[in-house]
Amino acid sequence: MSAHAWLSKTLHDRTVLCQACAHACKLGEGEYGICGVRRVEGGELKLLVYERAAAVNIDPVEKKPMFHFLPDTQVFSLGTVGCNFTCEFCQNYNISQYPQEHQHRIVGQDLPVKRIVELARENGCDSIAYTYNEPIVFFEYTYDTAKLAHEHGLKNIYVTSGYETRKALDLLAPYIDGMNIDIKSFSDTFYQETCGARLKPVLEAVKYAHQKGIWIEITTLLISGKNDSDEEIRSIANFIAKLDTAIPWHLSAFHPTYKMLDTPRTPASTLQRAYKIGKEAGLKYLYVGNIDDEDRESTYCPACGKRVIDRHGHIGQFVTNTLNKNGECPHCGNTIEGVWR
Repeated sequence: MSAHAWLSKTLHDRTVLCQACAHACKLGEGEYGICGVRRVEGGELKLLVYERAAAVNIDPVEKKPMFHFLPDTQVFSLGTVGCNFTCEFCQNYNISQYPQEHQHRIVGQDLPVKRIVELARENGCDSIAYTYNEPIVFFEYTYDTAKLAHEHGLKNIYVTSGYETRKALDLLAPYIDGMNIDIKSFSDTFYQETCGARLKPVLEAVKYAHQKGIWIEITTLLISGKNDSDEEIRSIANFIAKLDTAIPWHLSAFHPTYKMLDTPRTPASTLQRAYKIGKEAGLKYLYVGNIDDEDRESTYCPACGKRVIDRHGHIGQFVTNTLNKNGECPHCGNTIEGVWR
């Protein structure tokens, strides 16, 4: 169904400014935003995917990936069609690019806000994740769900490319407890040519979300020959470290997909090199993903060096957590940063 996309503003010339993401689309009657799911109808911006989910699953929270957020719990995950990025390596392109590639057709199952919260609770989930496609494009749906989820004791996670406006983050901050934000590259050229976006708004969103007190984890998909040079990896590491050395950084291996089928898989050695660079930058918590590497998927206490959360599996989803409910190390009592209960 469609609903009023109220994170918008009607301008003097009767066009409508979308205020959800940094693209700031200015739309006339009948025009669609870059995302393909926000359209002006009758002089009003409409969200065409309100309460219409294209992907629904119950996942381990580690899959998001969120490693310092209620570890070893289940999260109710949902997404719609549409995206404000056009990443050539998108693993969910079948839903994220669906409207753009099917003449603005909208697909998905009816899933009311109230039912999402009911399903999350019925299935023993501790949180809800807005994921699979970019959640800011279905902002009003996520906002209403997150607000109701909080009323029922559930936490909320945004898995995002980081194009939220300050206005959107101000509205989301009371209800979004955690965000996994992609920093896809530290090159604006890469963002423009490969993702259809810009770097600066992403960095600004990361900083502002952190300032608002939302728990942040960062993911970088390392692609051979594209964004995996020592210089670029070090630039991302230094940016994160300057903001907060306790922000976890997930270094993920690329697998050929979508428009990058001829690009090779990322070797483990690249992730190990990036892991070392992150450590040299002073980051406390570094992780590798999309490969099996138990040593680099696990969490270590930065005070005593002991392993405190043991993870293994392709996405670190098999978890033994020795921290207490306050996130304290059982060996030395140091508090590990995160959202624990």
